[in-house]
Amino acid sequence: MKALSSVVVSGGFDNLGSLDMRFLEEAAKLGRLTVLLWPDEAVEKAAGKPPRFPLAERRYLLESTRFVSETVVFDGETIPAGIPAGCKADIWAERKSDRSDTNRRFCEARGIAYRIIADDDMSGFPAPPVVSSQNKKVVVTGCYDWFHSGHVRFFEEASELGDLYVIVGHDANIRLLKGEGHPLLPEQERRYMAGAIRYVKQALISSGEGWLDADPEIKRLKPDMYVVNDDGDKGGKREYCAVNGIEYVVLSRAPAPGLPRRSSTDLRGF
Repeated sequence: MKALSSVVVSGGFDNLGSLDMRFLEEAAKLGRLTVLLWPDEAVEKAAGKPPRFPLAERRYLLESTRFVSETVVFDGETIPAGIPAGCKADIWAERKSDRSDTNRRFCEARGIAYRIIADDDMSGFPAPPVVSSQNKKVVVTGCYDWFHSGHVRFFEEASELGDLYVIVGHDANIRLLKGEGHPLLPEQERRYMAGAIRYVKQALISSGEGWLDADPEIKRLKPDMYVVNDDGDKGGKREYCAVNGIEYVVLSRAPAPGLPRRSSTDLRGF
């Protein structure tokens, strides 16, 4: 069996969004993907301001995606160039907007294929294939509007209980519950970001209304457990589970070790 090509991409990946995720997904189709991650000082030098999220948090998010096999962090404060010593690369992938003659020449001199991921290749928000299993089914629900490390940590902990299904609130219902200006991102994009995390079996969009807008999806999935964090323990969810014979689990909301506590409300400012 032919070994997978070693693929590298390079960048700061601060405030990881759906376009970044689509780039990582397309790059990962070329082989085993390593992200050459810039340290905080290099991100600040390139952007002219400190990164919104520190190195440890950026690394945690990247390594939690289903597309990234590993991260390698550059040393130093300068804007990184080339590939760190000891890092193997058959292919260097870049977005069209980041195309660099310097990087292309670096690759040509070392026999590394230089690939550009076109904008058209990153359009849409595809869903990963779902493989059936006999594990317990765990469901979580939410808006997941400004996706952050706290969401990933919640998914990570919930997935330890079984196969995790994330049901993302549809746009009209989020607006109903939270008011105008919500959500910031459309439902398909929010569903994609949740589904791109390796701890998630499948991400879906709700079709009901109110705090229990995921009722139609829950009845179809027939989960064993409904998991919430402590500030999501409301809206009749506990009573709903009691009536429907679903185990109700409340997790304490805590960040991953060494990372700051995050809130979508704090990040977006309202």
